[in-house]
Amino acid sequence: MAATLARHHDTPPFADHKDLHNVIDATQLGDVPWQCFSAQYSGERPEVVPPWMDDEFEVWFRDPRAMAHNILANPAYKDEIDYVPFREYDTSDDTRRWKDFMSRDWAWQQADTISEIPETHGSSLVPIILGSDKTTVSVGTGNNEYYPLYASIGNVHNNVRRAHRDALVIIGFLAIPKTDKKHAKDDVFRIFRCQLFHSSLSTILSSLKPVMTTYEVVRCGDGHFWRVIYSLGPYIADYEEQLVLSCVVKHWCLKCIAVHTDLDSGGIYRRREHTDFLIDELHADILWDEYGLIGDLVPFTNDFPRADIHELLSFDLLHQLIKGAFKDHLVDWVAKYLKAVHGTKWSEEIMSDIDRRVAAVASFSGLRRFPQGRDFKQWMGDDSKALMKVFLPAIEGHVPQDMVRAFRALLEFCYLVRRNVVTKDTLNQIQDALRRFHQYRKIFDVVVPTFSLPHQHSMTHYSDMIRLFSAPNGLCSSITESKHIKAVKEPWRWSSRHNALGQMLVTNQRLDKLAASQTVAALAHEVAVPDLRRLIRHFLFSQLNPDDARNPEDIPATSLPRHPGKLRVFNSAAATFYAPSDPSGIGGMRREHIRACPLWRNEYPCNDCIFINTGSDAEGMRGLEVARVICFFSFNHNWEVYPCTLIHWFEKIGDDPDENTGMWMVAPSFHEDSSKNIAVIHIETIFRAAHLIPIYGSEYIPHTLKFYHSLDTFHSFYVNKYADHHAFEIAF
Repeated sequence: MAATLARHHDTPPFADHKDLHNVIDATQLGDVPWQCFSAQYSGERPEVVPPWMDDEFEVWFRDPRAMAHNILANPAYKDEIDYVPFREYDTSDDTRRWKDFMSRDWAWQQADTISEIPETHGSSLVPIILGSDKTTVSVGTGNNEYYPLYASIGNVHNNVRRAHRDALVIIGFLAIPKTDKKHAKDDVFRIFRCQLFHSSLSTILSSLKPVMTTYEVVRCGDGHFWRVIYSLGPYIADYEEQLVLSCVVKHWCLKCIAVHTDLDSGGIYRRREHTDFLIDELHADILWDEYGLIGDLVPFTNDFPRADIHELLSFDLLHQLIKGAFKDHLVDWVAKYLKAVHGTKWSEEIMSDIDRRVAAVASFSGLRRFPQGRDFKQWMGDDSKALMKVFLPAIEGHVPQDMVRAFRALLEFCYLVRRNVVTKDTLNQIQDALRRFHQYRKIFDVVVPTFSLPHQHSMTHYSDMIRLFSAPNGLCSSITESKHIKAVKEPWRWSSRHNALGQMLVTNQRLDKLAASQTVAALAHEVAVPDLRRLIRHFLFSQLNPDDARNPEDIPATSLPRHPGKLRVFNSAAATFYAPSDPSGIGGMRREHIRACPLWRNEYPCNDCIFINTGSDAEGMRGLEVARVICFFSFNHNWEVYPCTLIHWFEKIGDDPDENTGMWMVAPSFHEDSSKNIAVIHIETIFRAAHLIPIYGSEYIPHTLKFYHSLDTFHSFYVNKYADHHAFEIAF
């Protein structure tokens, strides 16, 4: 403490927290004050007036135009922002690539439109991306719900928007009208609640309307002044909220007019002009029954130029694919299928074994574990994401092959659309995965009455949506859900809990203004590798004689280099690798820790597996090898430090991935005398961590098996390319 205060001449920079807050509040940089308006029902009233008709509902917001100015002026984004739309092509074969928002057809079309108007010609397009999602901060103390509204601009790159670098900001807290159970299901109340939502958005965004038709001059982060024109861009929301936004009936498609009982039969895309025409010409009952439209509602986009809510609804990887098609559909269907085929008792035995298989999966950096399997009540988005990565091998052997293939097709679809850069070849792969998914999901028809499901049907629109809005990972609801923590949940926890919203507003405003030795013999005994000294000498020979093609095993011991025997042992190493699928890394680089710890969390040893770069020009797994880390160590030789890894090699089973799962298979490598094939390698040959899942087959696993026994118990493994998005780009 004394050393900290010395620079302030023994006086702290702030007298107390109030002094600190006063200094922050006096700062003008980044200051966008909160404003409030209230709304009340103004329609016809019945004889007995429900309480909600007399209530006033407050909406708090900040000027979205000022927030856009702050993002545009932020110098941190000057190299990660696009001021004009563009089309990107691969120079090697001239194929189109879709990555960031401004490389998309929608931005190009908007720019064409504004260039045709004399008042806006030559202006830079700034699309306003919106997102909203209700969140609960505390179930136990009164079910406190908040309805935050977020905004970003389409000009910043996807990795910036996903990296929580203040390119996505909170601009409002919408009202949540409530009433008693007697009136909760009244049509008038439901219409009022939806129209209040649209009216609130229209009011909040009203400051943008004048500069959607006439440009304004704004100073940007590159130091230049730009003429900019604004447009409403994509809206990030889950399916339930998209229904409210689009004024579409539940179970109908939000994008096309396909009949809700047969969604995959297709239909023309919904358009604002077509919807307005139908509402003017048809009765409300016909709109509801034949077109899935709620004619009593007017979407907020109708108040703004060049805005079509049907077009602007973005894809939603989290709720449509991960929570929807995977968790709520396929995972639940497996349990129903097993029960229908095997009966209740036997299906429960099988599901219990599947749970044990999931629980037995070895730990992996960044991969969530399921100690009790997948059977728990409160599912979050991260839970579904984690289960996707390990569920496929767990069900193999217990379900038909077509079911495994249906899961594989869905997983590959999810990982392909999640790519940071999408090419024409990727679009072809997406369509192929979708075709296979539709083919193999028919195995579930014994327990599923219809496949006309909005979440699965949305997959048919992804290729067109990618062309329109580019890579989906920049417009996923996981971006807004993760923002809840910093913008809603943490400010609520820091409040006194009494009239918490006002304190949360101040906290958000302040946060915006504030935008951190052993010997060889000892180690050999510890890791049970008696010939460690010989392996180190072989390693040294290869390092000192890189052009010598001889196998170090064939070199006489007297000719091998020696070292004094002092080592430094490490329990982990950090791998930094180029990850083209990384959504929020700097320059496409990702950093992760690889563990070789004799006692992880004071409970069990943890030795991760790794990909090793063999120097081959082959792509994917054909240019990589797999091994398990025994330990990390370094030593000095002739004044040079050699960072090393002691590994147990794994060998590939077959020359191609498994036909059903699409994953490569490996097994631990042994010499002819049954001793482990162990080697010392340079740490720089490690590419990154690898995740292996046992090939369970059809046998049941014992109840006593722990997840940290998996790599030592089983004899063959899948190389899990679904462990994360980077592995999917590597282990093919």
